[in-house]
Amino acid sequence: MDVLTQINDWLWAPLVVLVLGFGLVLTVVTRCLQVRLLPEMVRQIVRGEKSEEGISSFQALSLTLSSRIGVGNIAGVATAIAAGGPGALFWMAVMAFLGGATAFVESTLAQVYKRRIDGQFRGGLPYYIEKGLGLRKVAVVAASVAALLYAVLAPGIQSNAISSSFESALGVDPLVTGLVITGALALIIIGGRQRIVKFVEVIVPFMAGLYILAAVVVLASNATALPAAVGLVLSSAFGAHSVFGGILGSAIAWGVRRALFSNVAGVGEGTYGSAAAQVSHPAKQGLVQSFSIYIDTLFICMATGLMIIVTGAYNVEPAGGPALATNLPGTEAGPAYTQAAMDSVFSGTGGPFVAVAIALFAFSTLVAFYYISETNLTYVLDRTPAAGTAVLKVLLLGMTFWGAVQSADLIWAIGDVGYAALAWVNMLCLLFLAKPALRVLRDFDAQRRRGQEPTFDPASIGLTGVECWGPEAERAARAVEDRDRS
Repeated sequence: MDVLTQINDWLWAPLVVLVLGFGLVLTVVTRCLQVRLLPEMVRQIVRGEKSEEGISSFQALSLTLSSRIGVGNIAGVATAIAAGGPGALFWMAVMAFLGGATAFVESTLAQVYKRRIDGQFRGGLPYYIEKGLGLRKVAVVAASVAALLYAVLAPGIQSNAISSSFESALGVDPLVTGLVITGALALIIIGGRQRIVKFVEVIVPFMAGLYILAAVVVLASNATALPAAVGLVLSSAFGAHSVFGGILGSAIAWGVRRALFSNVAGVGEGTYGSAAAQVSHPAKQGLVQSFSIYIDTLFICMATGLMIIVTGAYNVEPAGGPALATNLPGTEAGPAYTQAAMDSVFSGTGGPFVAVAIALFAFSTLVAFYYISETNLTYVLDRTPAAGTAVLKVLLLGMTFWGAVQSADLIWAIGDVGYAALAWVNMLCLLFLAKPALRVLRDFDAQRRRGQEPTFDPASIGLTGVECWGPEAERAARAVEDRDRS
């Protein structure tokens, strides 16, 4: 555990600076697209395009939100507050705002460099590294790290949150929960997935709505204490609080770390769903994915964090230092904080409700993890071999069960290593790929100023290595259609 902690310190300390700095630079050079193009983001979600080859903007948004909305929105917020104090919540919001620009860049690139495979659009992190930078070997490394993260290092975080929440709320043995989760996941990724996936697609948005409604009720019930809670967050965030001011560095570090885990802006996780969408201009999908960061972090995470702080349902125990707040003695940081906050208003039912919400959110995330890891495996091997996918399934199921019965500290430390490693690979590549994405944005803005509905021709802005855009792509698509008809 000490070794993992040291590795995470090495990886995350400079990564926090890179994430905030890169997001700030992109915000400036895009003229704060997060604000000025907010109405356009909503318009694209409402009237998204689609075809037989690609899903709609709204469907792509739903696809990426299924992986983004999960344990990070409930347990991740709690661990940020436990390690960095209430001020970590403010820095989560800062990272989300700046991360909106980063998400735009990576999702726009996923659209620009997507490919048409078996009649459908595919793409994401390794594809834009190969096509945009011409570095196939680096792309293979990125895809390998992503496959390792989503099949081995990250699943345990999801299953651990489910098992710990059910143990806290209902006293269920983590071993039993682990077996149930693993068995249900096996049904989806091994066989009979269509009916279950459809059930998850319906019930998860419904549960998300109920969770937000419950959080609003908790905040409304503590309305008189809300101004003081907001003041505590702000004073802690800037080192002005008498108790939490001394851990300003931890507030920034853990706020950014947990926000990055939750919304994955800059990690590349959202690029796979982004590439699958059918739009007339890549910037449109970039804007949609930028908006998804707000839904994930500025809406759901902030609701969770304020609910925890306003009810006092948290401990603050910085690494290597004395406890600064012990409001829940003997309670491990994670879902239990949110459950205690809910129970303060919904006595006896808040804990089980949060456990069910976590189970559904985390389970849908595990399903998304499998498809992401399989996509990356296919890229590395240039095909989808049966033996390879079988090994992938065994690894994912094994790590899901193992994570459910381990300590939360160990599981989060392992996951943090994986997310930091992939973020480093993606962010360094984005430094060199930001310029093409910015040219795409300028083209989008120019067409809008002329009153046109933006369409994309890569040749008009000097982009090469693009397969699915422009006259050549249209001719290639028609040739495929003619061949299929004959």
